[in-house]
Amino acid sequence: MKGSNGKLGRKKERAISALLEHDTLADAARAIGIGEVTLWRWLQEAEFKSAFRDAKRRLLDEALTTLQKATRKAINALVSILEDQGKPASARVTAAKTILETAIKGLQVEELEGRVEQLERTVSERKENRSYEQ
Repeated sequence: MKGSNGKLGRKKERAISALLEHDTLADAARAIGIGEVTLWRWLQEAEFKSAFRDAKRRLLDEALTTLQKATRKAINALVSILEDQGKPASARVTAAKTILETAIKGLQVEELEGRVEQLERTVSERKENRSYEQ
């Protein structure tokens, strides 16, 4: 498995890949030739659970990167529909609404990120002040 630290055995690494590729625990277990109960037990182990979480995070990161690469095309498609007077009014309104809603959500996310960063700084400063006082 790409990015593995080698601590898990090959079978467990294959199990993580199978869990990512299959819809059910039973299908994943069957794909690598182990019992479903064995796979379930592995999922209870801290090291396996952590490696599985990391693999899911990497998979999600890859998916998000793919989506981000398509963002420009999506925006261009919406703008094209919005500006095309030959398109039905309902399609143009939907495109406009989508653009506006997405822009507003983006601003809200940026605002929340700023607020979280400020809270993290405040907590960090308070922790530092407490450690100096002790």
